[in-house]
Amino acid sequence: MRYRSLRILTSILLLVGLTFTTAPAAFADKSQAAANSSWSDWEDLGGVLVAGPAVSSWANNRLDVFGTGTDNHMYHKWWNGSSWSNWEDLGGVIIGNPAAVSWGRNRIDTFARGTDNHLYHKWWNGSSWSGWEDLGGVLVAGPVVSSWANNRLDVFGTGTDNHMYHKWWNGSSWSNWEDLGGVIIGNPAAVSWGRNRIDTFARGTDNHLYHKWWNGSSWSGWEDLGGVLVAGPAVSSWADNRLDVFGTGTDNHMYHKWWNGSSWSNWEDLDGVIIDNPAAVSWGRNRIDTFARGTDNHLYHKWWS
Repeated sequence: MRYRSLRILTSILLLVGLTFTTAPAAFADKSQAAANSSWSDWEDLGGVLVAGPAVSSWANNRLDVFGTGTDNHMYHKWWNGSSWSNWEDLGGVIIGNPAAVSWGRNRIDTFARGTDNHLYHKWWNGSSWSGWEDLGGVLVAGPVVSSWANNRLDVFGTGTDNHMYHKWWNGSSWSNWEDLGGVIIGNPAAVSWGRNRIDTFARGTDNHLYHKWWNGSSWSGWEDLGGVLVAGPAVSSWADNRLDVFGTGTDNHMYHKWWNGSSWSNWEDLDGVIIDNPAAVSWGRNRIDTFARGTDNHLYHKWWS
């Protein structure tokens, strides 16, 4: 669905009495949107999703997108550099958004929350998919995952006490769950832009965006970045010390805020009519691919290049 179609859909919803609130003051600055003229329109990739998507990339111009279907199976759709595949059924009995990351060529690790609220892991080794591995825990939202080295995985989720929890694979074994505190709701987000560096983001109970990072030796406190989110966040990085964060606003538009290495931008309105958490990944310098579930439950794609 292109931008015009999204506008038509919004008008139809308004006619039947489903109104969206006006964008809050925290999202009122459109100057960045005007300056950034290289965002694509929204591309409709179909499907019938019941939760937001996840995305990873293991090579330039390669995208692997995952979502939860109406049968609670995880589904997979990929871009091979020239065309999109059909949807592949990867089974499982999952709820909420899955998570995905690639730490090497033709390698994908996916994670999901099962109906027992445990963390489950399924991976692609370059030739076949594994079964589902039960990693335990008691999650109420998430998971999300990042990787800062080959055969390194850092998984995050929201616990029953609304703290963010962390579990990692060091190349040979899984850690126990680490309590990182906070008072968060919904799925957190995580990305690694350098060796032994992790940046995590979460929505607080005040609907602000919060940021917590690992600098290689210790965790920071929680940094309040403001905004008014109803879902999200998602995050990607296309260079050292570069962060691009996305979330869903009260008007169901997707919003964008970025760190340029020295300061945070204002919020940029990227439009759309989306629900749930968006997803984001960068496969090259100054390239970002974002995905979201539309109000028609289709998968939508918007990219910066």
